[in-house]
Amino acid sequence: MATTATLAALTMAIGSAAAPAADPVVIQAVPPTPQVASTIVTGLTAPWGLAFLPDGSALVSERDSAQIKRIANGTATSVGTVPGVVPGGEGGLLGIAVAPTFATDRFVYAYFTASGDNRVVRMPFNTTLGTPQVIVSGIAKNTIHNGGRMAFGPDGLLYISTGDAGNSANSQNPNSLNGKILRVTPTGAAAPGNPTAGNRMYSLGHRNVQGLAWDGAGRLWASEFGQNTWDELNLIQAGRNYGWPTVEGRAGNPNFVDPITQWTTAEASPSGIAFASNTVWLAALRGQRLWAVPVNNGALDGTPVSFFNGQFGRLRLVTAAPDGSLWLLTNNTDGRGTPRAGDDRILRLTLGGTPPPPPPPPPPPPGGCTVRNDQNAWNTGFTSNFTITNNSTTAVNGWSLVFTLPAGQVITSTWNATYTPTSGQVTARNVSFNAMIPANGGTVSGFGFQATHTGNTAKPTSFTLNGTACTVQ
Repeated sequence: MATTATLAALTMAIGSAAAPAADPVVIQAVPPTPQVASTIVTGLTAPWGLAFLPDGSALVSERDSAQIKRIANGTATSVGTVPGVVPGGEGGLLGIAVAPTFATDRFVYAYFTASGDNRVVRMPFNTTLGTPQVIVSGIAKNTIHNGGRMAFGPDGLLYISTGDAGNSANSQNPNSLNGKILRVTPTGAAAPGNPTAGNRMYSLGHRNVQGLAWDGAGRLWASEFGQNTWDELNLIQAGRNYGWPTVEGRAGNPNFVDPITQWTTAEASPSGIAFASNTVWLAALRGQRLWAVPVNNGALDGTPVSFFNGQFGRLRLVTAAPDGSLWLLTNNTDGRGTPRAGDDRILRLTLGGTPPPPPPPPPPPPGGCTVRNDQNAWNTGFTSNFTITNNSTTAVNGWSLVFTLPAGQVITSTWNATYTPTSGQVTARNVSFNAMIPANGGTVSGFGFQATHTGNTAKPTSFTLNGTACTVQ
């Protein structure tokens, strides 16, 4: 038997032993709650793509009519029909993009299904569409899996999503344009720095990518239709293989990249995506809801949450608007949905219950403006300080200055103005204390930014103030 002393010693030993460490507390992000602030426009027919112009208006593609419509002041006005479009099944006029150099070259890009293939064209646009020029052709077509999403990245290059066109072997063939995300120059050539020199492929192993968006650090995200089991949200890495048709969803196979998150096909059938408030927003067609996926540093940072479940029917696209809101595009008139009165429509969402911003300021009256850009450059970066002179006879109260940074330049810090995005076509907006520019030669100055570059320190060549072209000093 243990003596009293032995029991006491044992008790002291147990009492002095270190208590087991508590599990670390993991605080996960909660996405903000989107609220419908207004209806932008109604009466669209099978809308598919949307891209913003520098003046804040938007262009929307209609899949079956082959029309592109300009959305401004609550009205949709056709600016032209894209010739050569042959709609059928999931094919037709699909994605559109506006060049980051639009202020100087006026180019708008469209992806569409033609008689023999899917292709990408670019067209000059002023008040109407000009003659299209084919820049990429030979993307196999089918009634399903035509891909079609396009967007210019922070690097000024055009990213294009293509489907496998019903032939899954295309996705693993590096010499096929199908089942890929392509990265090309504005003229359609394979982009410099692609994983394989001279090849347009940026990533492969995709079934049917329908959404592309970049986060604040320049990481590319993509949504993808699964087959029968898993739809995916992927973080895209150059040259990597995303598994289709060998795997669908998470497989843990080191040869393939697993999705950041996945859903059953009934919950999602994901289409267009956007990034805002540390969240990837994903429009779901079959799932008829808006998914919010909190992310941090390229990884999932909480539990995905859905909004508007069934409220607006099929959702084709969500995209970030220049004013910080989200535009949500319904898709109930494409033959697979149940149209409601007013469909299809664009809804304007604000996040976290924030009130809608005031309407954009009117352009300055005739008389124009002058912009001076004082730049100080070094081997890897530069600073720019701006001065705007208002040459008109009326004061400007609230301003937006639009310009395009040359390729390779990325804004890293700012002062006395807000800048969105941080590369390509940038809009600088006043802060509260410098909104007013007096008339007759009045100026606003002392705002600017610091940026990195990859060897090109050229300055922007043109500026618009509230939509009016300025003289560059």
